[in-house]
Amino acid sequence: MLDLEALASHRSSVLGLIPGQPQPTQKRFDTLVWDKLRSFDPALPVYVESESKKVGNVAVPESLIAAMRASECLRLDLADEERVRLLLEDYSFFRTDPGFFCQRLDALVQLRGREQVETWQAQVRAGDIEPVVRELLLKHYDPGYASSTARNFKGFAQARVVAPRDRTPEAMAALAKELVSAA
Repeated sequence: MLDLEALASHRSSVLGLIPGQPQPTQKRFDTLVWDKLRSFDPALPVYVESESKKVGNVAVPESLIAAMRASECLRLDLADEERVRLLLEDYSFFRTDPGFFCQRLDALVQLRGREQVETWQAQVRAGDIEPVVRELLLKHYDPGYASSTARNFKGFAQARVVAPRDRTPEAMAALAKELVSAA
């Protein structure tokens, strides 16, 4: 598994900045990607999330983006409720620092409008984070990612659907084992 977000110290979205984790320089990121890629067995498939050309402030190498976009795709399906819970776990710092969450939401003003962003910020300040995460996921990120993925990944239309039973690490590990054994 090539985890570009981990190598970039960023979750690759407008809200993806991880507090207390500075991103590597471009040169360091390129080195981390290269070191990881050359550690893989060339006879085995490499799994990588469908990232855009940039992960935060660092650019994914052009040759890697081209290879990713030309590769066979898998579509991971997980129930919306499980996805919301997973995001709340992965972005737990938004619960512990609502001010930081509100600050990051400001980046969405141009796309979603000042009124919508202020509504989300008011909900976050009131402790209503889950509905904001759900709305961001279903109304902002899903439509954008669906259109970008379909446009940029040639094999996405024929993607095999894989579905873990839930969001737990155990379910994800079982799915990973199933994928590797089928490869």
